[in-house]
Amino acid sequence: CKTGAGWNVLAGLAVLCFFYISAFCPHFGEDFAYILRSIKCGIRLTKYKKIKPFYSILDCFLDAVKRHPKKIFVHFEGRSYTYGEVDKQSNKVARALQAEARLKEGDTVALFLANEPSFIWTWLGLAKLGCPAALLNFNIRSKSLLHCFSCCGAKVIIASSELQDAVEEVLPTLREQGISVYLMSDSCSVQGITALSDKISKASDQPLSRDLRANIHIRSTALYIYTSGTTGLPKAAIVTHERVWAASFLQSISGVTAEDIFYINLPLYHSAGFLIGMTGAIERGITIVLKRKFSASQFWDDCRKYDITVMQYIGETLRYLCNTPKKNHKVRIAIGNGVRTDVWSEFLHRFGDIKVRELYAATEGNIGFVNYTSKIGAVGRVNFVHRFFFPYTLIKFDIEKEEPVRDSQGLCIEAAVGETGLLVGRVTKRSPFVGYAGNKEQTEKKRLRDVLKKGDLYFNTGDLLQFDKDNFVYFQDRVGDTFRWKGENVATSEVADILTMVHCILEANVYGVKVEGHEGRVGMAALTLEEGQKFDCSATYTQVVNYLPAYARPRFIRIQPCLEMTGTFKMKKVKLVEEGFNPAHIKDPLYFLDPEKKTYVPLTEEIYRAIVSKEVKL
Repeated sequence: CKTGAGWNVLAGLAVLCFFYISAFCPHFGEDFAYILRSIKCGIRLTKYKKIKPFYSILDCFLDAVKRHPKKIFVHFEGRSYTYGEVDKQSNKVARALQAEARLKEGDTVALFLANEPSFIWTWLGLAKLGCPAALLNFNIRSKSLLHCFSCCGAKVIIASSELQDAVEEVLPTLREQGISVYLMSDSCSVQGITALSDKISKASDQPLSRDLRANIHIRSTALYIYTSGTTGLPKAAIVTHERVWAASFLQSISGVTAEDIFYINLPLYHSAGFLIGMTGAIERGITIVLKRKFSASQFWDDCRKYDITVMQYIGETLRYLCNTPKKNHKVRIAIGNGVRTDVWSEFLHRFGDIKVRELYAATEGNIGFVNYTSKIGAVGRVNFVHRFFFPYTLIKFDIEKEEPVRDSQGLCIEAAVGETGLLVGRVTKRSPFVGYAGNKEQTEKKRLRDVLKKGDLYFNTGDLLQFDKDNFVYFQDRVGDTFRWKGENVATSEVADILTMVHCILEANVYGVKVEGHEGRVGMAALTLEEGQKFDCSATYTQVVNYLPAYARPRFIRIQPCLEMTGTFKMKKVKLVEEGFNPAHIKDPLYFLDPEKKTYVPLTEEIYRAIVSKEVKL
């Protein structure tokens, strides 16, 4: 009887604990699962660090080849490639490059490739030789392209056949710098460019000795992934093998299993497509479906055809999908960033209970979040375990001065709960900030000292976030000279440099403006003209189309008599951003980039209404 009473007491306590946790810790189960997964990943990474020689993501791939060589690794445009086939193809690439380019451990190779399987096995081949790969954005041209080679010290460039024209444009300079140029083609008649595909097909597919990469360790450079910043030119973020592993674990932390099929329609030159998508798939040992680019019309057909269960997105992706008919599918997880709250809600309403794992991260950063609860609008949660191992905080930030607010002692002031602040991550051995290749100045700009105490060092993310009372994290905005459009970072100074090359333009102040119904900001430029000149619509259009990728071209132009400057001669943007592009509120002449007429046209109130109502696409 006493025993029965004891069990009743325990049962009662259990019920009380359950109701307490449900009432005061509603996300306890999700927090616990996240912590458990994170600890498991941390234990694995610690184990990999101690293995001699170092166990890299390449070794993880080779183990997957041993476990299931006949399992499909990549579906692409009607063809399928098994783990074993991709392994053998990467061996052929490595041997061909070893013979042709005389590559050795530590030599950097630039990949100027489209989204296709050859990207994957070329990178794997380089990894087998111990060579870091620089992943080039296939939209860049001319000055930016040359800059990317110089800052990472690439000795070789491998380009897709469809990018031959872009390579030929800079070929004289490449030859002067002694850079070897290879084209993924069976033949090439251009002097200075060597066809590579024929040599790969003839090479042996036998495994390569691990001794070729014997000196690689966890802090060795694995990749260079380019990110645009305030300099106006792409910066080569140094991605170590440790960072590759950290990003690869995001699929595991998000609940992806070995039975899932992962859909990659983001560029492989991006950290999202390459690290979270492709190397994350290797870590899980799963099958991926690779697309050249995102297509809303083909998306759900692909999902049904390949039984896709996990997808990637950027904010724009989900918005486009919300404009497609409701479809049957097996997608259960979506991993990405930048989705608006209303689009998120609409996406779930139309396509069912998909766990949206919205995340926040930067390629070069030392702090990131993932929304493992699927709380709409949040990018993650403040978690004590996460914060213990990777210390971070939000500090007050002066938007107008574009600098942290400091107290009388010169230290930064932490933002209160519910207050927007600049996210900074403390630089430690466990959470390092390596910086940018060949750019000490920009690396130093990202370092913030004397934050909470004298002598400390933090990484400045350049992003404004907010923590709420329930410990959820919300992204607010970007600071500085960079804004995002179409999922890409747009560096305003680079765009301004291109604009001021037009004969009629004296100065250019480039910024991003909000357009209702669109993620990110649309490019706009306030211009002053050379004395006695009129705005040349046609010449300006030709300039931006020839020298800028589509996402970086200013859609709106504003002609001003003079540009407002700060006391230190920096162009003021805040007021311009607030005023937007409404011709009813702006007296200055406004122009709109019309792709159909292939020129800039006066921005009338009629065109403005058509843009706002989405009759005109941006």
